[in-house]
Amino acid sequence: MEIKAAQVKELRDMTGAGMMDAKKALIEADGDMDKAVDILREKGAAKSLKKGSRVAAEGLIGSYVHQGRIGAMVEVNSETDFVAKNPDFQEFVKHVCMQVASMNPKYVSRNDVPEEEVAHEREVLIQQAMNESTNVPEDKRQFVAEKKVAGRMDKYYEEICLMDMKHIMETDKTVEQVRQELVAKIGENIVVRRFVRFEVGEGIEKKQENFAEEVAKQMNL
Repeated sequence: MEIKAAQVKELRDMTGAGMMDAKKALIEADGDMDKAVDILREKGAAKSLKKGSRVAAEGLIGSYVHQGRIGAMVEVNSETDFVAKNPDFQEFVKHVCMQVASMNPKYVSRNDVPEEEVAHEREVLIQQAMNESTNVPEDKRQFVAEKKVAGRMDKYYEEICLMDMKHIMETDKTVEQVRQELVAKIGENIVVRRFVRFEVGEGIEKKQENFAEEVAKQMNL
């Protein structure tokens, strides 16, 4: 089973374990995060169970409607109802709603993207990179292409995953980085759980008007 870098990072953030220890634990656990945490704890490699592992079951459902045509609802969880009333938390929820409405992400995070979709995109990007590397010796072309693809996959995630997108208000940070800063400030785990987006007329087959023909008719041409 392929262990993704994002999974290793998540486990490290949760436990404070080293990179190799986290990767080995995930491999041993066949990618099961909870089981990997237990393995690290049993081996004494988990320094602590950090905020990211704590259950966040309270929080808010926020909403935002833009000019009556685009709307978004987002569930953001916190550990306690007290934090859900915090102005900084509420502002974060509001901005996430605006982010969903304006940027139209497909998924919350990288972990939500289906494996077959990721594999297909990676295959397309590798082929694209190989086609660009005609001046590279054929035996090294695959290696060079895969190096290029790593950065392009990050760009792909940035376009479709909410947490990887540049924050709508703090454009030098991602939504995930803003979330992490809020966690550090408030002292509780905060999780963007799910969202839904609506757009007027979405999914309805609309009649396609030929503007030039309409003008010609009105002028009796």
